[in-house]
Amino acid sequence: MNPRIGSALTFSQMMFITLQSLPGFITFDSSSTRIEEGNRKTWLSYLPRLKPRQVPIMRWFSQVLVHTTGSLLNNWAFAFNVPLTVLIVFRSAGLAVSMVLGYFVLGRRYSAIQVISVLVVSSGAALATLSKTSTASSTADLVDMQRYGLGIVMIVTSLLLTGILGLLQEQTYKEYGPFWKEGVFYTHLLSLPVFLFLARDVKQGLASLNYPGSSVSVSGPAPGSAFSSWLILSGNLVSQLLCVSGVNKLTSRVSSVSTNLVLTTRKAISLCLSVWWFGSGWNAELAIGACMVFAGSLAFSLASSGTSVSGSEDDRESARDVHSSKRRKGKE
Repeated sequence: MNPRIGSALTFSQMMFITLQSLPGFITFDSSSTRIEEGNRKTWLSYLPRLKPRQVPIMRWFSQVLVHTTGSLLNNWAFAFNVPLTVLIVFRSAGLAVSMVLGYFVLGRRYSAIQVISVLVVSSGAALATLSKTSTASSTADLVDMQRYGLGIVMIVTSLLLTGILGLLQEQTYKEYGPFWKEGVFYTHLLSLPVFLFLARDVKQGLASLNYPGSSVSVSGPAPGSAFSSWLILSGNLVSQLLCVSGVNKLTSRVSSVSTNLVLTTRKAISLCLSVWWFGSGWNAELAIGACMVFAGSLAFSLASSGTSVSGSEDDRESARDVHSSKRRKGKE
């Protein structure tokens, strides 16, 4: 209905998840931060406040920077002629990004089969990306391809940031414990000030929902009423909440590589639903590329048992034991 709704969509997701999570992090107990005048409480003591954090705030700030930038770039890509099918397949290469980052940042080692699997995934993503390209026969076609290329650059950057975010989350949960709910709340709450600089785009995007027929539409079901537009947005927000909560909970229990494997499977289902629902954007190159991405991811998962992923999860279990021990000593 509106390919330029990216900023408004990202803001809506951040705000909705923040408000949904807020009740679990508000307390009216002033015992830990009591404000007194002599021995008498002041009125400030009765105001609600955020509960004490389990993780230092700077840990969440670093994730906010990566998460918000990646989310904006991912949603902006639709305004640069990137089809949803290409975006889904290309982002499925996140498994390869996680492996490369794990090798260079965490010093993990991978088997030959895993490396070959990642090369297959990367090649499939590249083939899917090129599936939209065609010979530019006019100036309009050339401009279109330039915009498409810029959109692909956005997806690549978002993909890299997503991989970095996975490592940051994995290291945070490993060091401080699986406080994934706190991670969901603070990474969304602290991202909201960013949208002060995007207020005009957010306003335009939300206003366009009231006039769905006036926006440039994609092929598929025709735009309906304003009610249906807001209903679609509501469905997106609820599904985003479930997705973010599930991903953070999973990351707190397994390695970022294992998380990306599950996400790749989810993207395969998303791709099938997208092709079925919109009925366009599918060709032989995209089909081959998608099969390469999903087959490579499956091969990687089968080769991962007993390798570096297992070691990472053993380290996480040890970290949990240490964290639990520290908490018990603190209570004593």
